[in-house]
Amino acid sequence: MKIELRYFASVRETLGLSQETVDLPEGIVTVGDLRAWLRERGGGWADALAEGRALRMACNHAMTDATVRLTDGCEVAFFPPVTGG
Repeated sequence: MKIELRYFASVRETLGLSQETVDLPEGIVTVGDLRAWLRERGGGWADALAEGRALRMACNHAMTDATVRLTDGCEVAFFPPVTGG
């Protein structure tokens, strides 16, 4: 399955990357699986997507949680919580 990834704000800065297309290995079926798989890249990936780190996720432009299933061609975005003032 091929999906589009987008990274915003501090996640983008840590990774040095704003977007990429990836082919997922079998077994990566949810947004949570995806996040864990990306953390396995190590370094900045492990830091930016760390378990327990406050991080928002969206799938196809809708806010989501780790349980949402991925579909071929979907777009997943990772970004820190936003505060306003």
